[in-house]
This record gives sequence, C-alpha cells and structure tokens, in this order.
Amino acid sequence: MTGGPGAVLVLGEALIDLVPVAGDGGVRAAQFGGAPANVAVGLARLGTPTAFAGGLGGDGFARTIEGRLRAAGVDLTLCARSALPTALAVAEPDTRGTGYHFHLQDTATFRLPDLSARAADFGAVYVGGLAAVVDPAAPAVWATALAAAEHSLLVVDPNVRQDRTLGANQGAVALRELCGLAHVVKASDEDLERLWPGTEPEETCRKLAAGGRLVVLTRGARGSTAYTATMPPLSVAATPVRVVNTIGAGDAFAAGLLSRMGALGTFTATPEPEEVRDMLAYASEAAASVCAQTGTEPSVA
Repeated sequence: MTGGPGAVLVLGEALIDLVPVAGDGGVRAAQFGGAPANVAVGLARLGTPTAFAGGLGGDGFARTIEGRLRAAGVDLTLCARSALPTALAVAEPDTRGTGYHFHLQDTATFRLPDLSARAADFGAVYVGGLAAVVDPAAPAVWATALAAAEHSLLVVDPNVRQDRTLGANQGAVALRELCGLAHVVKASDEDLERLWPGTEPEETCRKLAAGGRLVVLTRGARGSTAYTATMPPLSVAATPVRVVNTIGAGDAFAAGLLSRMGALGTFTATPEPEEVRDMLAYASEAAASVCAQTGTEPSVA
C-alpha cells in the first residue's frame, strides 16, 4: 500500500504502557501504547489506509507491538528496525487523569526514519507526542514535518506529557513550532495550557487558526470545538458514555477526525462548516467507544 492520496503516514513512537491491574495496584500489565501508534491502529480500524513509521526493536515487546499493528491492517514497510529494547511508559492513573513515567534511553523506539522524501506520497502526515521532542527521533520528525507542510497535509497533535523528557524549555518550543508549521492542529485544553501558559486555550486556538489552520480543541467530557480563519468556532458535545477507561481516548479522537476527513474525499485544512460538524461528531463517537472499554482501539457504527 505504502502511500496514496487517501492514505495517512503516522510518524512517531510505539511503546509499551505498564498499567495497574484492577484490584491490585502493585501489579502492572504490559499493553500496546504510544500516541502515534494508537492513532495508526485507530485509523486502520476505521478503514483508512495507514502506514506507521516508528522504531521497532528486537525484544518480545517489539514483537507484541508489531503483531498489534499488523492485525489492525497498518503498513509497517517504512519502520526502522534495530536490536535495541522497546521504550516503556509506566502509567499512574488518578482522579485527574493518567500521568506517566518514561524509560526511553537507549531504546529502538526513537530511532525513527527521516521520511521527508516520502511525505508527498500521502494525503496526510501525522506527527507529535514524545518523538517530536526526544532525541534521536526529533530531527527526523522535524524534517518529515517540513516536507509534509509543503507537499501534503501536516497534522500535529502535541500530546504533551509532564515528564522529565518535556521538562526542558526546548521541548515546549519544539511543539509550539510544529503547531505553527501544521495545517491541522488537534490539541486538548491541557496541551495548550502547558505549551502557552498564561493564555486561555480558546485564545491560542484563535491565534493558530488565524494563520489558515484548522484547529480542533478537545475538552474531554465537555466536548470539542473547531476553529478556522473563516468561520465562527463550531462546537460538538461529547458522545455520552459510561467511562471504563480514558487511556487512548484522545488518540481515538484524532484517528476519528482524520478518518472522517479522508472519507469526505480530501484531506484539507478548509472544510465546510457541515463537514467540520460531521468530523467532530464522528471523532467524538470514536473517543467514546474507547472510553467504554478497557482497550484503546476505536469502533464506530
């Protein structure tokens, strides 16, 4: 498959989340994770041709990751491979959401390929998250994003994590610069508060949208709002759901948004208002389908 105007290239990390087992907080289960990898699986499950370009290692965790991606129908032709181990993210859920502690050094996960020469082969290119700020992945992400901004539709999801990897100011700078380069920005209110402290997320969205971008702000149970340079903000309520899990919900929203955009016939930063409403509603359903289960793969009727 590798490419095509209706296909999405997802560049970033696939890692293992260590998640507390219900009923025994001292035990953690290993599960497939990494925001870009979740988005790739979500896109493929929702019927969008998807290529994932990440770093795959030589351990058992890497084989688990590869099996999950392939089972969803994701093309792995562009992945980089090495004998190094897989990165780990230790999940720390609490009443305010899920925090993470990362084990990233000397792993295969962030040995990403520079795909700047391939960006034009895809209708859209998705980047963001840890790979955008963690070396040695960050230069490859930036080079590919630059090419996508010129030859494709660049979609950025900053997916900010409060961890030592983003503690330095340069991490925030890199993510702000990627948002400024993007055609489409999907971000939560928490993402924007962390990247532009002291500025209301809505104001940040208006400023980004003024540059010709489609900016989608998510607020969890409070729904989502889209901003463009040519229309008033358009909001859609969150799909009602009995919440079982929130891990991966934002990634499912991003996958739903991109999948619906492709289904409408073209990847564009200037959709019509009714198309925007349809995309937000579909993305909300995808996110709700993840919240209603223990896994991270969306399903929309």
